[in-house]
Amino acid sequence: MTLAEIAAVVGGVVDGDPEVVVSGAPFVDSRHVVPGGLFVAVVGERLDGHDFAAGAVHEGAAAVLGTRTTGVPTVLVDDPVVALGRLAAHVRSRLTATVIALTGSQGKTGTKDYLAQILATAGSTVATAGNNNNEIGVPITILKAGPDTEFLVLEMGARGIGHIAYLCDIARPVIAGVLNVGTAHVGEFGSREAIAVAKAEIVNGLPSDGVAVVNADDELAFHTVGPGTDASLLTFGRAGDVHWRDVEFDDLDRPTVTFLRGDDEREVALRQSGSHQLYNAAAAIAFALAAGMAFEAAVDALGQAVSQSRWRMELTERPDGVVVVNDSYNANPASMRAAIDALAAIGRRREARTIAVLGEMRELGAESTEGHRGIGSYAGQQGVDVLLVIGEAASPMVLGAADHDITAVQTADRAAALAWLRENMAPGDVVLVKASRGAELDRVAAALVDEEIQ
Repeated sequence: MTLAEIAAVVGGVVDGDPEVVVSGAPFVDSRHVVPGGLFVAVVGERLDGHDFAAGAVHEGAAAVLGTRTTGVPTVLVDDPVVALGRLAAHVRSRLTATVIALTGSQGKTGTKDYLAQILATAGSTVATAGNNNNEIGVPITILKAGPDTEFLVLEMGARGIGHIAYLCDIARPVIAGVLNVGTAHVGEFGSREAIAVAKAEIVNGLPSDGVAVVNADDELAFHTVGPGTDASLLTFGRAGDVHWRDVEFDDLDRPTVTFLRGDDEREVALRQSGSHQLYNAAAAIAFALAAGMAFEAAVDALGQAVSQSRWRMELTERPDGVVVVNDSYNANPASMRAAIDALAAIGRRREARTIAVLGEMRELGAESTEGHRGIGSYAGQQGVDVLLVIGEAASPMVLGAADHDITAVQTADRAAALAWLRENMAPGDVVLVKASRGAELDRVAAALVDEEIQ
């Protein structure tokens, strides 16, 4: 599109040559310029994108979407993020792709990665990168799609009521679903019931010939989503239309499982660790079926699916036998418990000592103290050998572990935790690293992967 065409769509004014053509996707990080793309100059808490606009164009971007002149071709608007949404909605109206949207308190990115790889075996697929699932990430993903795209997979997150509804107004999915309703962001929503209402927005706008996919085992999700749509309902879970049986795990807690839907059944060996992958995989199968794929083809594609997003149950076995489980991208109570389950299972199967290196879970609000205490207790209940807690905010975990047969150690920061690990780890140990993204425990995991017991 030319800048003149973009300005007409978003209600902006062109500063510069209106015939400049944008041929690449939009982007917001000037360190990663998209050739021919549109640099969206977002004003953040610390940085103003306009300060980097000229550099982005000089490095190959076509133009800028911003609120003020930048010295390079720019479409001037009142709010670049709102304008980005308008542009995405316009392009969405021209796409013939099957648009699929999913949300949930946990498992969104894992399920999305499974689904994108399944659908890619059937046709050209564009999917959310990482967890870019907000009012910037969703439009950018839509604007990566083209006339040949057959499937567009959108992960959607929410920080409040109305957020997902806004994203769905832009994306207009024909297949959408809720994976679960947990306590992630409960500090912002106030209750699980409010979270359920926000998540259910993803199906409220589905057309009557669309498909709503929902977790049959999550009562709050099931009973909130079902009444909110006239679309067909397809469920997954132990009690779902897509379900499973005959699960066996290897020594890295990777499941081999038989999935079933009606009279169809198919065995597959998954490449990711943890029993929670069964829900992610079943959900991905359900979405793929809704998109028209054959059951056998969807399950077979799962067997080839690998992790597409960093720091989510990444397994590394060092030369000294230490297994590092890097699940440091984010954390909430449900995902913490799932990771601890996987850690304990790997330890049992390998007859190895287990160390849980855990940090703060953010956005829990008034439930923060009890939430952290509960995770410490859960680690003890599951038989984890050592709990290494990083930071004051996570310190209630130590109190929760007090009543269990587990060694609990409190450290002030990442450096102190690494010092403890270097002094106390032994060959063959299994080490889980997990916290909310802001704790940056990926640095701890990276240091552990690069080291070896001397």
